[in-house]
Amino acid sequence: MSTTTEPAAPPTDGTTRSTTGSTAGSTADASTDPSLATPPRLSLRTWADRAAAGLPAGVRGPAVDPRGLRTGVVHLGLGAFTRAHQAVCTEDAAAATGDDRWGVHGVTQRSARVAEQLAPQDGLYGVLMLGQDGAGAETASLRVVGSLREVSFPGRDTARVLAALAAPTTHVVTLTVTEKGYRRRPDGTPDVTDPDLAADLAALVDELDAPASRPLDDAPAARSPLGMLLRGLARSRRADAGPLTVVSCDNLSDNGHVLGGLVHAALTSPPVAGRAGADALAAWVATHVRFPSTMVDRIVPATTPAHRNRAAALLGLRDEGLVVAEPFLQWVVEDDFAGPRPAWEQAGATLTHDVAPYERAKLRVLNASHSALAYAGALRGHATIAEAVADPDLHALVRALVDEDVLPTLVAPDGMDLPAYRDEVLARFANPATGHTTVQVGMDGSQKLPQRLLGTVADRLAAGAVPAASAAVLAAWVRWVRATSAGTAVVAGRAVPLDDPLAPVLAEALTGPEEGLADRVLGLRQVVPPALAGDDRLRDALRAALAALPDRR
Repeated sequence: MSTTTEPAAPPTDGTTRSTTGSTAGSTADASTDPSLATPPRLSLRTWADRAAAGLPAGVRGPAVDPRGLRTGVVHLGLGAFTRAHQAVCTEDAAAATGDDRWGVHGVTQRSARVAEQLAPQDGLYGVLMLGQDGAGAETASLRVVGSLREVSFPGRDTARVLAALAAPTTHVVTLTVTEKGYRRRPDGTPDVTDPDLAADLAALVDELDAPASRPLDDAPAARSPLGMLLRGLARSRRADAGPLTVVSCDNLSDNGHVLGGLVHAALTSPPVAGRAGADALAAWVATHVRFPSTMVDRIVPATTPAHRNRAAALLGLRDEGLVVAEPFLQWVVEDDFAGPRPAWEQAGATLTHDVAPYERAKLRVLNASHSALAYAGALRGHATIAEAVADPDLHALVRALVDEDVLPTLVAPDGMDLPAYRDEVLARFANPATGHTTVQVGMDGSQKLPQRLLGTVADRLAAGAVPAASAAVLAAWVRWVRATSAGTAVVAGRAVPLDDPLAPVLAEALTGPEEGLADRVLGLRQVVPPALAGDDRLRDALRAALAALPDRR
């Protein structure tokens, strides 16, 4: 990551807007009273005062002056990960080049909570980085990020979001909406029966049919990321806004091409297909829009009250938008852009013409190991990934998974030592400061395991090998689903329910009798590809793994 000196302290006139209508001034008056127990809230004004008074070691401010940034990036899915990852890289790229075009308009998805956290802070927030030194002692540092210049919630601000997507100054759209946010069928096509996506497609059809003279300011609220993107692309074409690059940053294999395929499929499938406006939009997208693939990596655990208190002690300000991250950050981006972009390579990112080897290594080594530790660890009552990887049995399971099953399927990207990467991953998982929980990592297993694990299984079977360690991980997921469905899963004294978009399907298939369980698992067509479902070697390996792992119901 590039580093720069801090900019001059910004003035008090915050520019970040939100549907909340809040500004920094609305919270700062009372919070600046030194007699109050609660510290002042982070904002452009309070940050200016704090920076002028001198910052303690380990604390630094925005790498650019937030006042001078113009919005050139719209980000869909403004969760903790993007604030600790893409927003940081984008700010550092702007600082490295002096290019002020790359302020970010962040768009929340499921609720207005993040917008309500960040609007009173003028878009400022801290990234609390927790790591370990060579002796194993904890390290902590905090940086305030200023690249986020506007925050919106589509539930009440769709017109603003669509206008931003169609603005001629917007050159890049990025997304972190998680696997389930793409609303795909098992065959990878858009699920046009999904109520939210269906509502957005109906709005898209209405807008495509609208005459050029009709204003679109009263459009219904966008309800899905894909639908919002499609409607934004239609507005961009209508406004002749120029080329656009849409960058998926989710843990999906070949994510950019997946997203581009979903856009094309939505425009050529009912209820949109056949309309003149849809055909014209599809042709425009093919000419003017690019969908590069990416690989992202940074552990970003949930922010706790203890994290907020620690950050407040370091910064002297209260930060409701705080995110927590490990020091490590990696971003690999396919160099396929339709127009201008931030100089992310000057902020530590890797620009390449082939993301696939990096992506495959990350998905199969890091993400698969993460899932293995999550399910096997949660079954043993381990609350965090750090606790799970310190368990000798689980450490051995992950080593077997990587060494015996994963590494034989990989081709190392240029300059990457795969065994060293495995060791680095395990060392990162052992960092207790991040507190990444097994339950958090174990969410949405039906969406994650096909990407993280089953590709390895298919490759090993094709090579004539039986992936026993992978079968053990699959068995751990099955036992976790059964326990959470039955209400008997307890981690750190707390009962944990099944959290998965296919929860009803999984509960029906997997909570029955033990007899035939392996067959029912492999019969889950939403999870297991047909080629694997019929392989007797995998069936036998899964039966053996289930027999070796007691049911926790």
